[in-house]
Amino acid sequence: MATHVYSSHLVWHGSTGVGYRAYSRDHRAVTPPAADEIALSADPHFRGNEQLMNPEQLVVLAASSCQLLSFLAVAARAGIDVLGYEDDATGAMDEAGTPIRIGTIDLFPTVRVATGTDPDEVLALIEQAHHECYIANSLNSVVTVTATIHVE
Repeated sequence: MATHVYSSHLVWHGSTGVGYRAYSRDHRAVTPPAADEIALSADPHFRGNEQLMNPEQLVVLAASSCQLLSFLAVAARAGIDVLGYEDDATGAMDEAGTPIRIGTIDLFPTVRVATGTDPDEVLALIEQAHHECYIANSLNSVVTVTATIHVE
């Protein structure tokens, strides 16, 4: 079995000498070999820039993207013609928890499939994909998937 290694490079410049309330939370990151840089900040509740993505959003996005990619793979292998997929995912972090963490991630994919496709088979494949999703398997959060299937 292969071991896959994922790298990132993160850069922040500023000064915390201005105190907790004033230093910038904005930073940049790249994930080589991808060339696109992303601008990040903290959640606005933690004095971050609301115009930039934050790490908590990236965790939710990673779970959503992994579910999509896992589902497309199992659907293609099963001969299911998937025509479209959209997900409105949410994650919840309870500051009263110990330790503070994203405790739940809820995925709500809407899947469009070709005419003649059995919706129950699609739901089974969504469940299979969930169990095969590398990100969901890597998280300490509870990840749920509630899918809607549209047969066209």
